[in-house]
Amino acid sequence: MPVLTEPPGMGDVLKYEVNPNYTREIVPLLPGTAYPAGSVLGRVTLSGKYTFSPETGSDGAETALGVLLYAVDATLGDAIGILLTRGPAIVSRAALAYDGSVDDSSKIAAKLGQLTLLGIIPRDTA
Repeated sequence: MPVLTEPPGMGDVLKYEVNPNYTREIVPLLPGTAYPAGSVLGRVTLSGKYTFSPETGSDGAETALGVLLYAVDATLGDAIGILLTRGPAIVSRAALAYDGSVDDSSKIAAKLGQLTLLGIIPRDTA
């Protein structure tokens, strides 16, 4: 019998939120990327679209503004996603996906700190 593997979903990322009507926003995503559930995103100031939040930059996206709750394939064009933008909320630290430039523990800690300021608390266990 074949083994089926399912990619991470919202239940793997989000462990608690006070009220979905308060904590979530529908946001436009920058095209050209497939975003997995748990992507840590920032907003490009000029376009208002969200993309992976890099370690540094000057376009606004370097500040993490939320966690994508469902995977979105925006490789072929504009797309929208559901973003956890404020807390109180708890997310699984292991389920978060970062930009390629966020590649060591100190850079990850900086992104987690930005999420914590939004009331989005990353936990090892939830």
